[in-house]
Amino acid sequence: MITLSNIAIQFGKRVLYKDVNMKFTSGNIYGIIGANGAGKSTLLKAISGELEPTKGTIELGPGERLSVLSQDHFQYDQETVLNTVLMGHSTMWQVMKEREVLYSKEEFSDEDGIRVAELEEQFAEMGGYEAESDAAALLSGLGIKEEKHYKLMGELSGKEKVRVMLAKALFGNPDNLLLDEPTNDLDLDTVRWLESYLSEFEHTVLVVSHDRHFLDSVCTHTVDIDFGKVTLFAGNYSFWYESSQLALRQAQNQKAKADEKRKELEEFIRRFSANVAKSKQTTSRKKMLEKLNVEEIRPSTRKYPGIIFQMEREPGNQILEVEGLKACTDDGTVLFDNVSFQIQKGEKVVFLSHDPRAMTALFEIINGNREAQAGTFSWGVTITTAYLPLDNTEFFQSDKNLVDWLSQYGEGNEVYFKGFLGRMLFSGEEVLKKVNVLSGGEKMRCMIARMQLKNANCLILDTPTNHLDLESIQAFNNNLKLYKGNILFASHDHEFIQTVANRIIELTPNGTIDKLMEYDEYIDSDNIRELKEKMYA
Repeated sequence: MITLSNIAIQFGKRVLYKDVNMKFTSGNIYGIIGANGAGKSTLLKAISGELEPTKGTIELGPGERLSVLSQDHFQYDQETVLNTVLMGHSTMWQVMKEREVLYSKEEFSDEDGIRVAELEEQFAEMGGYEAESDAAALLSGLGIKEEKHYKLMGELSGKEKVRVMLAKALFGNPDNLLLDEPTNDLDLDTVRWLESYLSEFEHTVLVVSHDRHFLDSVCTHTVDIDFGKVTLFAGNYSFWYESSQLALRQAQNQKAKADEKRKELEEFIRRFSANVAKSKQTTSRKKMLEKLNVEEIRPSTRKYPGIIFQMEREPGNQILEVEGLKACTDDGTVLFDNVSFQIQKGEKVVFLSHDPRAMTALFEIINGNREAQAGTFSWGVTITTAYLPLDNTEFFQSDKNLVDWLSQYGEGNEVYFKGFLGRMLFSGEEVLKKVNVLSGGEKMRCMIARMQLKNANCLILDTPTNHLDLESIQAFNNNLKLYKGNILFASHDHEFIQTVANRIIELTPNGTIDKLMEYDEYIDSDNIRELKEKMYA
């Protein structure tokens, strides 16, 4: 349990929030949402003790342990992977080290014997004798193979370190768990493992994430930071989003009577309660939704970018034909081989692979930026493409301002380009910023504006939600569902895939798995699972 009493956080004259009184209780998972800069991570830092609140107190339940997902991936470079995870339970780790010191003594005094007995009792109570096997199981679940458990952290890749740090946070069944962007750099299978793990977690969890499916799958409550306040709602992200959009529509309809508004909101709550995603939290979540005061539902102050892709030309019947493509890395690793497919009109295809480099290689090849080791591809004569690459670094190596930068990719006057930038939430003096100082999220919004200029009838998107906030992801997702042209994309965002794709092509070293089905059906199919084992063998 975590109790916040009269919390205020202020930096200089800027007040993030004040008068925060909230209790986070065991058995619940709280998703913290808010616009960039609202103070989501700051709240977690205050709870962890890394940051001192301007006012108020934060207390844990008596004797409870707090665990935090560390963002410092270099801190443990000289430790083994397994030991790094064991350090997640700091009290147990201290007991282990003291035991080792005493057992290594050549001369063992009576006092040492008494102390060892005390330590052994503590060690057993904390589950110390199963600690290494529990830590190894966590690592394996997160995709860190057993042969790497005794390597030094410094020998791992950045993405592997992220997984080890997550295992460290989860280790030892902490009473309170703080997770800041836990799904970053995790593949879809590992995210599903984490969702399953947290669904069985019996203690208190606070999580900040841009992964909507993850928030919907695990969260019993939503903590919204908006209006300079921190507000607690029953339900997951989708409930918060849909209800806030409903409240916004009602606010815009000034003629709606108060009793009609209330009736519409109550009906929405009933419908959502009946369709809550299946999980162990369903019953309690439904009860809390039924108790929700409709007056608590307010329009959000968030701004959603205007992402609108339009086609200048209707595509013909021939879209893209790929025959026998093969791609390898510089060291000869086969990313995919014998890849053949035809894209049909109206198809929105997600490309998957155990190795994310495979999708990038395919997109670079069909955009003419990379040579294939074998095979051919051909676009239909009516097809125009707009490409969002995984790495956009080369586009921003100049000191042009945003207007001049965007004008390189289309024809029009300054007002025309400012309009596109305005849609992407760049307003006023912001359009005169130099592109080489933009953040990752700002660069992505610029790249999306660039794509919109093309009015293409085929979009190619390599991990399009990277660096975007929830509002941008939601706006992007909503428009792609309505887009009439073809979409070829790769993503780690479950919700994005499930709601956009109508065809799935998985790239393997031995050909493709090509299915016309929804993503949820694909990942739950035993037949697909068996086929994948053969294709990756």
